[in-house]
Amino acid sequence: MAANPITLPQLSLETVRSPEEILVRCTGKITSATTATLQTTVRTLIPQTQRLVLDLTDVTYLDSSGLGALVGIYVSARRQECELKLVNLNARLKQLFRLSHLAKIFEGHEDMLGMTPD
Repeated sequence: MAANPITLPQLSLETVRSPEEILVRCTGKITSATTATLQTTVRTLIPQTQRLVLDLTDVTYLDSSGLGALVGIYVSARRQECELKLVNLNARLKQLFRLSHLAKIFEGHEDMLGMTPD
């Protein structure tokens, strides 16, 4: 008898709205399998606010597709004059942003990335 594997969602997104911003709590993995969900969800929120915050506290894994998705979201937000902030990155995510030289793209996040301004 074959076992039926239980498939857990790789990424869940929770949206919290306030008058000042929309916060998206990301939980799980941001990979090539989940970037479409992330991008679709977040891009629909951009026209609804001037500030969008992605809380990455519970992101356990981020691959190159995930990095690309975050850059794509950043570009979409900038085009629509929406500020995008990434908050609560763990040490591994901070290191990925530094190694990939993407930390510079998210201007104004030096405190989040543990970097000092030039």
